[in-house]
Amino acid sequence: MLSASQIIDKYISFFEKHGHKKIANSPLIPLNDPTTLFTSSGMQPLVPYLLGEKHPQGVRLVNAQNCFRAQDIDEIGDNRHTTFFRMLGNWSLGDYFKKEQIPWYWEFLTKVIGLPKEKLYITVFKGFESIPRDEESEKLWTEILSSEGLDPKEKIFSYGAEKNWWSRAGTPKKMPKGEPGGPDSEVFFDFGTPHDSRFGEECHPNCECGRFIEIGNSVFMEYIKTESGFEKLPNQNVDFGGGLERLLQAYENQADIFETSLLYPILKTLEKITAKNYKDHKREMRIVMDHFVAAV
Repeated sequence: MLSASQIIDKYISFFEKHGHKKIANSPLIPLNDPTTLFTSSGMQPLVPYLLGEKHPQGVRLVNAQNCFRAQDIDEIGDNRHTTFFRMLGNWSLGDYFKKEQIPWYWEFLTKVIGLPKEKLYITVFKGFESIPRDEESEKLWTEILSSEGLDPKEKIFSYGAEKNWWSRAGTPKKMPKGEPGGPDSEVFFDFGTPHDSRFGEECHPNCECGRFIEIGNSVFMEYIKTESGFEKLPNQNVDFGGGLERLLQAYENQADIFETSLLYPILKTLEKITAKNYKDHKREMRIVMDHFVAAV
């Protein structure tokens, strides 16, 4: 069984073998970025380089970044959200693009850490106004899944900008002038837990019932918001982010992120201190655990 730290090591090593240079973890308090209170993604410290500036360590980068998302605080209490997490990231600054990134991440998930391919689902961008559908990613995923004996029609789902677009500001309409962004392709893990009809008649990867969790997001960052809409950046960039805690959750096939080997010791200590049973107080204990970890 792999530990959380071993998953980090395997991820960094995998991308170093593919020519990436490991970069340092940036501070949680952003140095030169007034857009957020905290560093909330691995790409945030790299925005100048995604816009075209040369990075001193080259065009292929990889790291594990400490992140804090205050905007997720209202989600705490479910089976998968944490305000503090570590994001595994790899970037291409105008070097490789979709045809390298997508097969590499599939290989990492299925071969390197051994996730069962039958439990993995894919989402792609179906387009927004003048920005076209991401047919290239869909074609690449179709080829990969078919070669693995899986039916792409059952595994690939398309969503609009609300789900399959990424920028620091959110959807294209929310992006300020000068903000980079792009369509993304996400990988979800299916825990097979019963669907909660409160979240819709049918379950699907972006359903909020907790059956599926996102374990990786390949952003194809090639656009910049302008006065008149969107223009192409000088380079086609890859900005990948995958939450370590969620990868561990999938690796252990544990539908509750707070019951993984990383967080379970805190849970047991909290039960002991409070003399309460976790199963009877899940939401409350999840909030306490999350805020304790994030504060530390």
